[in-house]
Amino acid sequence: MRVDSKQQIKQAVQVSKLYYLDGVTQAEIGKKLNLSRPTISRLLQFAREKNIVKISINDPLSNIEDLQHQLKEKYQLKDVIISTPESNETAEILSSLGKATARYLDKKVKDNDVIGVSWGRTLVSVARQLIPNDRKNVQVVYLKGTVANSTHNNYVVEVTKCFNKCYHTQAQILPLPLIFENKQIKEMVIKDKFINEILDTGKRTSVALFTVETTEQDATLFELGYFNDQQIKTLQEKAAGDLVSRFIDERGKIVDDQLNDRTVAIALDDLKQARESVLIAGGMNKLKAIKAALAGKYANVLVTDSLVAQHLL
Repeated sequence: MRVDSKQQIKQAVQVSKLYYLDGVTQAEIGKKLNLSRPTISRLLQFAREKNIVKISINDPLSNIEDLQHQLKEKYQLKDVIISTPESNETAEILSSLGKATARYLDKKVKDNDVIGVSWGRTLVSVARQLIPNDRKNVQVVYLKGTVANSTHNNYVVEVTKCFNKCYHTQAQILPLPLIFENKQIKEMVIKDKFINEILDTGKRTSVALFTVETTEQDATLFELGYFNDQQIKTLQEKAAGDLVSRFIDERGKIVDDQLNDRTVAIALDDLKQARESVLIAGGMNKLKAIKAALAGKYANVLVTDSLVAQHLL
């Protein structure tokens, strides 16, 4: 008969705390503890078998309505949609958020609406699960510059294709870099008639879809090559995250006016004008950025996962 080693029990407890309590993915635990995915999976199974971890199932739907009500009250939101992913793996959270948002759009988008979109993994998760419909005269426009370097997939092509197909339209892409070297060049470029029309359409957005990003080292904006190491360090010290590529602090205020002036994206105050200003974000690593966006009152609709929802109260 095999006796479980103290080391195995210790590891199982450590991995279980990270996975179940802190919401860290198995891939991230692997990097942190230098363990393989199969080893982590076995340790989690061992923890369940030995009653180190006891899983109780509460009907999430019985608590969801209460959570939604509390979040609406606390953050003065018109709608809160809470998804219930089957695990806290990033891919599962994104898929769950995408499905919930697609269902919401199916109910809320009307004839003649302007849908403002951004890009990235969250928005492509929404795009892939859009529900075909017969809405008429719907316009789709990008709320920020779509040009990225060739080594990083920003999913603009796929997001555009899916929205075009679903809403029988031709999305207006903003064919500019997100951030210009200086304000003068940006101001000159956006005076172009074609570009100006796209930006004006963005200001008329009825349904705005956007997410927040963290200021972690692997954040999308940092990987796109717009910032040097010192600039990244400064933003990490000052910002809670970015909202449509504009960096904000914990109160939702812009942290760097000069950088903000060089950024090609909808003004944050214009987001507030949309009938449905929908913040789609989940995963515990985004909690700080989500709180910052809500503090700034830029969204009137929140789509998030059940774990984040609980921590927002």
